[in-house]
Amino acid sequence: MELPPLTAYIHIPWCVRKCPYCDFNSHAAGPELPEDAYVGALLADLECDLGQVQGRRLSSIFFGGGTPSLFSAEALGRVLDGLEQRVGFTDDIEITLEANPGTFEQAKFRDYRRLGINRLSIGVQSFQSAKLKALGRIHNGDEAIRAADMARAAGFDNFNLDLMHGLPGQSLEDALSDLRIAIAQQPTHLSWYQLTVEPNTEFWSKPPRLPEDETLWDIQEAGQALLAAHGYGQYETSAYAQPGRQARHNLNYWTFGDFLGLGAGAHGKWTAPNGEIRRHWKTRLPKDYLDPAKRFRAGDKRLARDELPFEFLMNVLRLTDGAPSSLFTQRTGLSLDLLADGRRDAEARGLLEPDPQRLVATAKGQLFLNDLLQRFLP
Repeated sequence: MELPPLTAYIHIPWCVRKCPYCDFNSHAAGPELPEDAYVGALLADLECDLGQVQGRRLSSIFFGGGTPSLFSAEALGRVLDGLEQRVGFTDDIEITLEANPGTFEQAKFRDYRRLGINRLSIGVQSFQSAKLKALGRIHNGDEAIRAADMARAAGFDNFNLDLMHGLPGQSLEDALSDLRIAIAQQPTHLSWYQLTVEPNTEFWSKPPRLPEDETLWDIQEAGQALLAAHGYGQYETSAYAQPGRQARHNLNYWTFGDFLGLGAGAHGKWTAPNGEIRRHWKTRLPKDYLDPAKRFRAGDKRLARDELPFEFLMNVLRLTDGAPSSLFTQRTGLSLDLLADGRRDAEARGLLEPDPQRLVATAKGQLFLNDLLQRFLP
């Protein structure tokens, strides 16, 4: 069985402050960040995971968070040097850094670019002050626009803007205004997704008043049409890109590739030469991750043979074009015959395209993805 491509996700778990809607593993930063100690822990974590590499080089790296741009260029440079020396990079590697407008410093971002970081993902969420305040964001709309300008000035010709819709008190025109402003910044990629209220967040305990379902549907339809009219093709549930600018890191996830997960709470997936596929996850709390007695692998799970169809399809069916049917065997080592019953059922319900060469959801299947995936549960 040929091993899939390998990427790396590096989690930096600190933010200036925790947003009320956020259920990610992020924590308010104190007066001083433990940069040196955390970088040391990341490199030690990497050493423990080197057995997963199996001679592959990294095709993408993603610094996520939290707010990775709180870390200095020197600290991130040490991480990149450690990855390059221990694993190695493909010649065309894509290296993404998440950043928030409130943490933008042009000199700092020039330094990031010199390190080889060649893609930014900027967490704008909205350009409207009232909406940003409701979301607990620390930047304003003008800062968000300046962040895009600074990204270009620092040498980034590839960047994503992260934008939300379905915000408290948001109208259709509010949502389209945000999209128009975002498009005017000419990002190569837009992540545009609906706000959802998740457990263990402030919004869960104190729910805001969100738009009615009819308004949410109108926003979704009109927004997708606006993005398409400006050349942003939808390639995943909430991801839109200019031609050839799809996020490689995202594509590796959704095509069931392998990835190292480094950092507090990070998740990874790897395929062994014998075809065994495992998922693992790291110690969640930063203080524990920094403690050598508690750090690193908090859990590990081997995916059983009967779980693989669901696990594979849960990823590839997020892609609007799906994936070649042959990819199932390439990534899992299993016969396509295992999908036959589920495919017939899904096709009969109008959820899956009746194309033997591809696994791709219909428009209805995209809307009812959970229902579609139920056809493939063990």
